[in-house]
Amino acid sequence: MDAISELGWASYRKATFDYWRGPDHTQKEDCVAEEVPVVLVYNQLPHVVMLTTPLNLEDFALGFSLTEEIIAHPAELQSIRVVQRSKGVEVRMTIPEPRFEQLHGKGRNMTGRTGCGLCGATTLEQAIRRPRPVKAGLALDAQLLSGAMTAMYQKQSLNQLTGAVHAAGWLTPQGVTVVREDVGRHNALDKLIGALAKAETNFEAGWLLVTSRASYEMVQKASSVGITLLAAISAPTALAIQLAEECGLTLVGFTRNDNHVIYTHPHRLTHYQASIA
Repeated sequence: MDAISELGWASYRKATFDYWRGPDHTQKEDCVAEEVPVVLVYNQLPHVVMLTTPLNLEDFALGFSLTEEIIAHPAELQSIRVVQRSKGVEVRMTIPEPRFEQLHGKGRNMTGRTGCGLCGATTLEQAIRRPRPVKAGLALDAQLLSGAMTAMYQKQSLNQLTGAVHAAGWLTPQGVTVVREDVGRHNALDKLIGALAKAETNFEAGWLLVTSRASYEMVQKASSVGITLLAAISAPTALAIQLAEECGLTLVGFTRNDNHVIYTHPHRLTHYQASIA
């Protein structure tokens, strides 16, 4: 098994498969992405199990804790330890007791599947939290956006091997600076937010790129930390558009080459307004 490894777990494995092109058949080696159960444990109490690519798990745990509003600031994550188990990974965290008490009754009671943003939520309030209003943020030159997805792809080392993982990237006026990958789109976003929070990044000083659809939880997570613009390679959902409109976030879809569709708050894309004036 080959891997970009963390704690002995592999993010991908190599195997030989049968390839058919019409009547022509070959066998060749290829790389496939791994999924591993990751248990997030707060103050010795398991909260949720997520199926996750076993990379950047401390970033993931911090990002999840922030975007799910378990903690309000990175400093409230008092300790974190990633522990390898025989069938998965535990991420053991310590948070302030008042924050831990707020978790009572909110533990998710099932596995969070790879494509699921709310698996295990037991109430409507848990499933759909109203997004926080975002601030003004920076205006984004549409020409910078047009090349950003390509630039992010070049930083997706795991996806280039497997073709099976999503990415979330941080775009600044200097270009794409941070990228995180995962089999789950929301996991990739949590990893990115955790990495940026750990680096004390100003979330109003850049923009978010994702290689997925813009479903509601992507808007919810982005706005929870103050991100002002989310650009996705695919379409948004109706609920994502509604939540983005409510919180003031600029939501962009079908971001491919020089094309994009702006669904909410278009004032943050400068060349877009100039081109229709």
